[in-house]
Amino acid sequence: MPYYPEEVIQEVRERNNIVDVIGSYIHLEKKGSNYFGLCPFHNEKSPSFSVSESRQSYHCFGCGKGGNVFTFLMEYENYTFPEAVQALAERAGVQLPEREMSSEEKAHQKKREVLLQIQKDTAIFYYHTLLSPAGRNGLAYLRKRALTDETIKSFGLGYSPARADQLYRYLRGRGYNDRDLSDSGLFRIDERGAFDRFWNRVMFPIMDINNHVIGFGGRVMGDGEPKYLNSPETDIFDKSRNLFALNVAKRTRKPYMLVCEGYMDVITLHQAGFTNAVASLGTAFTDQHAQILKRYTKELILTFDSDGAGIKAALRAAPMVRAAGLNARVLTMKPYKDPDEFIKNMGAEAYQERIDQAQNSFLFEIAQARSQKDTADPAQRTEFINLCAEKLLSFRDPLERDSYVRAVSQDYAIDYRLLTEKVESMEAETAARELSGTGRRGEYREYRDYRGGGNPSTGDRPDYRGAGNSFPAYRRADSRREEYQNRDAGRYDGGYRPRESAAAQKMPEPRRAAAGIPEYQKVILATLAEQPSLWEEVRQVLAPEDFAEGVCRSAAEQLFSQLSEGKPDAAKIVDSFAAEGEGYSEAASIFDSVLKDGADDVDRRKALRECVLRLKKDGYEKRQQNAKDFAELNSIINEEKEFERKWNSPDA
Repeated sequence: MPYYPEEVIQEVRERNNIVDVIGSYIHLEKKGSNYFGLCPFHNEKSPSFSVSESRQSYHCFGCGKGGNVFTFLMEYENYTFPEAVQALAERAGVQLPEREMSSEEKAHQKKREVLLQIQKDTAIFYYHTLLSPAGRNGLAYLRKRALTDETIKSFGLGYSPARADQLYRYLRGRGYNDRDLSDSGLFRIDERGAFDRFWNRVMFPIMDINNHVIGFGGRVMGDGEPKYLNSPETDIFDKSRNLFALNVAKRTRKPYMLVCEGYMDVITLHQAGFTNAVASLGTAFTDQHAQILKRYTKELILTFDSDGAGIKAALRAAPMVRAAGLNARVLTMKPYKDPDEFIKNMGAEAYQERIDQAQNSFLFEIAQARSQKDTADPAQRTEFINLCAEKLLSFRDPLERDSYVRAVSQDYAIDYRLLTEKVESMEAETAARELSGTGRRGEYREYRDYRGGGNPSTGDRPDYRGAGNSFPAYRRADSRREEYQNRDAGRYDGGYRPRESAAAQKMPEPRRAAAGIPEYQKVILATLAEQPSLWEEVRQVLAPEDFAEGVCRSAAEQLFSQLSEGKPDAAKIVDSFAAEGEGYSEAASIFDSVLKDGADDVDRRKALRECVLRLKKDGYEKRQQNAKDFAELNSIINEEKEFERKWNSPDA
């Protein structure tokens, strides 16, 4: 049940174009009638994430995630349905009515408030301990790191005492129970007692973008292990969705953000005036971090350590930043190791000079590759040029790719024409391997002939520059491009017959049914939602009970009810599953099942009729299997024959 009236939810949905909303998180490019980008829910190199503006829905053909604008925020931001409605209402300026929370929502909200309060009380305890005699070791460490009292206070730095149960006794005295304290991630509680996870450490409170303390990082005093320790993930702390000091850095007026490796690097930079510095929370920088930062800036400057590990981290992060649609540069701090050491030795002005001189991240990658090769050796020079060409394939825009080809050819004395041809050749070979490897041998032969000698009838050659993915340009330019991009997503052979994947075709029928909602059932519902005029033709022979139990049957019940009232609304059906908190991806996938581009009304009617026939035949088959005696079996067989006769008659 939605927490807000349906008309309010519909207004919020209509005021938030899904392309604009998702486009604020990931880079989208229009191809045909849809938009495509790299899926934010799983790692991939080729875009398989499709956003339909006409249907206001998204679907990933790689991982299967799908839904509407509400479900995207639920998946990406880990929002509940009401939270997603609230966020989008605020974005669109829609005033939401006051509402009563459900009992489950009240319990969830209460638990969250308790955990946030525990973290807040703990931060206060650690801060006061740092300034007390018990925290003198921690305070001495921070003083040695040249932090001022103002910086210590602004970041709320603290100290966890050496006595492992002191924080526990303090919080129990404030009325918290063992279950909530255990769920906070601050303690290990067992039959032996409760132990502070962070004892004898300098503490760094971690805040979300709303300035709530959600976790901690701790640096051990002395030679203990591990040297650095972070809170485990809890109901309020997710390392992949937060960055250290982003609550401050998000307010920067500078056109870029500095990405560091450690908390002390960030704190030192902030103290020096670089309040646009952030760091990941004890984990490697990820593409999800890049997507988060995209909301606040257009450029990231990677300020990782200058040692081998830091260089590897920068090489790993740079492509993620570019894939998120952000500009990326890499700052070098040599001969110093990290920002903290650099600032202490050279000062803020020199660091700003290094920022201004930061190298383009792609050219940084090429320079690092060059440093590993002796280009005076012809074999190693050839390897280096091949590596450059391979990396240049990542640029999909023709103009951008050409700019980088020119830069690389000029910097490393590589003939521009030869490098261009090498990139095109690699792209062509990649396409050939994929087409051949997926069993699409007819396309492969056509492609091979086309590449080798041109079109026999016109003599034209395809333009591969800036092709952007593994499909030949002449195919992508074709009106059927979407069919090829989504070739394994249940499209149609011959314009209207459902095609299952090769893996599904090899499954026994019971396993195929269990693998997901049958494609032909999705087609029926999607076609009726898009062309309600076909409802009259099938309403006498279809019932919700004909469809697979679960999400599909529930969607059929809602759609049939809407069709009877003459107001089909697939988005509202998906919303209903989002409000319930489950099934929305499956529901979205139902209404993403459409015919390939170019299918006309005749094709759609033909597809619908064949799918209905298959649905009814499956139903008759199940009834025959469950027949109690021969008389009942014979009756069902005759009923099936009569249905087929009427359904296939010219007047039907």
